[in-house]
Amino acid sequence: MAKMQRILLADDDQAFCDLLKEYLGRQGYDVDAVHDGAAAIKAATEASYDAMVLDVMMPKADGYRVLKELRSPGRMPILMLTARGEDVDKIVGLELGADDYLAKPCNPRELAARLKAVLRRTQPQPAGSEHIALGDLELTPAARAVKLKGQSIDLTGAEFDVLRALVEDAGRVLSKDELARRALRRPLGLFDRSIDMHVSRLRSKLGEGDDGAPRIKTVRNRGYLYVVAT
Repeated sequence: MAKMQRILLADDDQAFCDLLKEYLGRQGYDVDAVHDGAAAIKAATEASYDAMVLDVMMPKADGYRVLKELRSPGRMPILMLTARGEDVDKIVGLELGADDYLAKPCNPRELAARLKAVLRRTQPQPAGSEHIALGDLELTPAARAVKLKGQSIDLTGAEFDVLRALVEDAGRVLSKDELARRALRRPLGLFDRSIDMHVSRLRSKLGEGDDGAPRIKTVRNRGYLYVVAT
């Protein structure tokens, strides 16, 4: 029998937590809930969870502080819950390393689908994907590891998957929607800037190529491509 995946739900709305615990429980997840930021940090550092659903607005420590405390290599993926219409919440969450976000109030079914997509990124990779090399960049999908000029680069799960998609099709323009489907395992929503934010963070972490040009190029009205050095 497959091991139940453990989810940590951090939200100060206890009624909402009870609803999600019941729904996710029926989907086969083992869910623990905490209702303030300090408790979220304590629970996440003292026990092992496969993923976390984290609300932005919480007492004692908000979701941003919790996110900062929990970011580390090999850490569990985090799905952030943001106030509906508050684009700044989404942008800041992605900048701090959240893997995805969902606006509240949300449908439990959609949350479960997003959670499933986030968790799928942590599953073992298929045979034949042990190593990807392109110039001075090396990706090891099974370990979800990246090295640039021999030095390890710390990426979130979503950043890794966006980079992998770009590198696998280096030199070809990938639309934002294609990147969302391949990397985030979902279609891109209207006014959804998640791909833009992940690409922005990748550019910051990878820096420019030896020729001073961006490694990831924006192609206006089309999408992004990873530049192949000539």
